[in-house]
Amino acid sequence: MRKRSIAIAGHRTSISIEDPFWEALGEIAAARGLSVAALVAEIDGARAPGVNLSSALRLAALDWFRSGRASA
Repeated sequence: MRKRSIAIAGHRTSISIEDPFWEALGEIAAARGLSVAALVAEIDGARAPGVNLSSALRLAALDWFRSGRASA
């Protein structure tokens, strides 16, 4: 697991997430024509109260690949 720093809504935050999940987020962002920062900001804005950002990112990646959107 590696800690990464990213800007969301104009302020910096740190995210601790495993490399395979970070790589998956990069693939998702590329497939959607977004930067990773824009994708993270989108996920951050949609997460439920009390869910930490790292967990929300993992769940979003899992949902993307389970839904079959990765192969579309």
